[in-house]
Amino acid sequence: MSTLRFKAVEEASKRVPVEVMSPGILPSEYFGKYVFNRAQMSKYLSKETMSIVLEAIDNGTTLNRGIADHVAAGMKMWAVEMGATHYTHWFQPLTEGTAEKHDSFIDYVDGPGGNVIERFSGKLLAQQEPDASSFPSGGIRNTFEARGYTAWDPSSPAFIIDDTLCIPTVFISYTGEALDYKTPLLKALNAIDKAAVDVCKLFYPEVKKVFSYLGWEQEYFLVDKALYLARPDLILTERTLMGHESAKNQQLEDHYFGSIPARVATFMQEIEHEAYKFGIPLKTCHNEVAPNQFEVAPIFGETNLAVDQNLLVMSLMHKIANKHNFKLLLHEKPFAGVNGSGKHNNWSLCTDTGIGLFTPGKSPNENLLFVTILVNTLIAVYKHNALLKASIMSANNAHRLGANEAPPAIISVFLGKQITAVLDKIENSSDDDEISVDELQLMKLGVAHIPEVLIDNTDRNRTSPFAFTGNRFEFRAVGSSANCSPAMTALNSVVAAQLIEFKKEIDKKTESGMKTEEAIYDTLRHYIKESKPIRFEGNGYSDEWKKEAAERGIDCETSVPVIQDAYTSEQSVEMFESIGVLNEKELHARNEVKWETYTKKIQIEGRVLGDLCMNHIIPVATEYQTMLLDNLYKMKVVFDEEKAAKMSKEDAALIEEIAEHISGINRKVYEMVEARKSANRLTDSREKAIAYHDNVEVYFNKIRYHVDKLELIVDNRMWTLPKYRELLFIS
Repeated sequence: MSTLRFKAVEEASKRVPVEVMSPGILPSEYFGKYVFNRAQMSKYLSKETMSIVLEAIDNGTTLNRGIADHVAAGMKMWAVEMGATHYTHWFQPLTEGTAEKHDSFIDYVDGPGGNVIERFSGKLLAQQEPDASSFPSGGIRNTFEARGYTAWDPSSPAFIIDDTLCIPTVFISYTGEALDYKTPLLKALNAIDKAAVDVCKLFYPEVKKVFSYLGWEQEYFLVDKALYLARPDLILTERTLMGHESAKNQQLEDHYFGSIPARVATFMQEIEHEAYKFGIPLKTCHNEVAPNQFEVAPIFGETNLAVDQNLLVMSLMHKIANKHNFKLLLHEKPFAGVNGSGKHNNWSLCTDTGIGLFTPGKSPNENLLFVTILVNTLIAVYKHNALLKASIMSANNAHRLGANEAPPAIISVFLGKQITAVLDKIENSSDDDEISVDELQLMKLGVAHIPEVLIDNTDRNRTSPFAFTGNRFEFRAVGSSANCSPAMTALNSVVAAQLIEFKKEIDKKTESGMKTEEAIYDTLRHYIKESKPIRFEGNGYSDEWKKEAAERGIDCETSVPVIQDAYTSEQSVEMFESIGVLNEKELHARNEVKWETYTKKIQIEGRVLGDLCMNHIIPVATEYQTMLLDNLYKMKVVFDEEKAAKMSKEDAALIEEIAEHISGINRKVYEMVEARKSANRLTDSREKAIAYHDNVEVYFNKIRYHVDKLELIVDNRMWTLPKYRELLFIS
C-alpha cells in the first residue's frame, strides 16, 4: 500500500472525541434561540412596530425607512445581548451557495478619533452594497460596473451565527435586475398567491391568501476526512473521477433504513441540535440506499423560509462534519455505480383558511377545488416540462438522473390509480356528477397482534420526477447540491400563469351565460384531455418510456447546455414576463451564467482527470509493470528456457494488458486535451458549453475505463488513491 494511502486509511480508523449534547434538554427549550423570530420581536419591538412588521411579512406591505430604524434598534439590542459583534447581509448569488460581507457594529460617536459605540441603523439593515461585478451576472454587469445592492427580506427572519447577525436579503444590480435566486422566488410566490386566491374565490369567497409550502429531503454522503484528503478528485470536483466499484456496495439492499453507525448518529445528533437553535424543525434522519449515504428532512415550511433553512443546514452540515472527522459530499453523484443524492422538493399549497389545495375534501365543493388546482398543475407541467427540467439540470445532476434510484431526465407526472380514476370520470361524465376521492382504506394483515394498516389513496413511484403523494407533489428530480429556489421559482411560476389563464377562461364563459360550476367542469375536461401525455404510471427507467415520451411530445433532451435553452424560449419568456417574475434580459443572463458554470465544471474535471492519470495512475502502473518485467527477466536467468517460458506466460500477458491500458490512457488524455483546446477557442458561451458536453466530457468514461482496469491489476500496496471499498464503508 502506498505511504499516502496507508496513512489515510490509518487516520480514518481513529476516533475523534466530540462533545455530546446535554441529556434531558428538550428541543422546545432552545428552539429558535438564535433567530429574531416573532417571539423575540415581541420583546424588542414596540407593539406598533411589531404590528407593521407582521403586516409586511404576512401581507407583503412595504416597510418605510422609519420603521426600519425601529426594527434595526431592536434587532441590534437582541443581537448584542446574544454576543454578536458583527452583522452581514446574507444573500444567494447565482453560484448555488450563499454570500456574506461582515461589518462590525462599531462606529465613532463624535467623528474620527472619538469614542466608539455599537450602532446599527435602519439604513444598514435595509440595504448594503456588495460588488455586483464580482458575482456571476451573465453580462448584466461589466467589470467596470461594480455597483449592486442587497435589500432586506423581512419575511425571512434574521439569525446569529457565531458572532455575526445574518440578515437574509435579495441581491439586485444597479439597474434593478435580479442577480440572485431569492428575488425571482419571492416574485413567483407572490404570483402564485394572487393567482390561486382568485381561483379559490370561485369556491370560497373568504379566502384571502394562498401559501406555497416546501418540504425538502436532503440526501448526502459522508466519507472519512483523511481518505477524502488523499483523493484530489474529491477535493477539487466533489466526485470520484475514477475508481472501480467495490465488490460489495448496495446490491444487498442492507443499508437503506439500516442501523445508523455510531459516529454518524453522533454527527446527526449535533446537526439536529444546532438546527433547532436556528428554528429549523428537522424531523427525520436515516440511512439512504448507498453505503455512507444518509438523509435529513424537516417539517414542511413556507417556501421562502424553507429555502433559506436548507441553505443554512447545508452550511452547518459541512462545518459539523469536519468537526467529526468527516467530509460532507453534496455532489449528486460522488460515486459511480451506487445511488446518487437528490433533494426531493415536496410542494403544496394551502389557504389562509386552512384548506390544503392538494388535499381531497369531504364535500363535492372541496373536491372540485382540489381537482381544479390538480388539473391546472398537470397542464402547467405539461406545457412547461422542458422549463421544469431546465430548472433542476446541472453538470452534477446530469450524472444522477436516470441511474441508481434517480428519476430520468424526462419530466412526467405520476398520479396513482384513484386520482387517475377521478380524472377519467370527470372527462367522461356530466356536470351533475359528484366528485369523490376514496378515503384511506384499511388493510387487514391476518396477524392478530398487528393493527390494521391505513392504505393511502396513491402508491409511490420512485422513477417519477414529479409524483402526487397524497396531499402534495414531490419534485424528485432536484439535485442534492442545488439551491431549491430555481425549481420552486419555475414550478410556482408555471402554475401561477396557468391559474391566471384558467380564471380568464372561466370569466369568459360565465360572461357568455354559462354557470360557474358548468364552466369549471367544461374547462377541466379540456385540460384533462390536453395534459394526458404528461401522465405516466409505469417504469421511468425503461427504454420503452424514452421512446414513448418522445412520441408524446415530451422533451427528452439530455445535453445540459441545450436543456437550458428552455429558459429563453418564446413560451418561457412570455410566461415569466406576464407574471412579473423574470424579464427577458434576466433570463438570458441566467443562461449565460449556467453555460459558463457548466463549461468551468467540465473544464476543471478534465484537468483533474488528466493530472491524476499522468501523475498518479501511469507512474504507478509503469512501476508495477517494471516489477513484472524484472521478475520475467529473472525467471529466464534462473530457469531453463522451456520452464521459464511456461512460468512467465501469465506475467507476459499481464504486462501486455498493462501496456494496453497505459497506451489507452495516454491516447485518450491527449485527445481530451486537444478537444478542450478547441472548445476554449470558442467565444460564444452556449457553443463552448455544448462543445465541452459533446467533445470533452465524452472522454471521461473512456479514460476511466482504463484506469479502473489498472486498479484491479496493480499491486494493492502500490495504488496511491483510496479505493471505493475504503471510501464507502464507515466503521
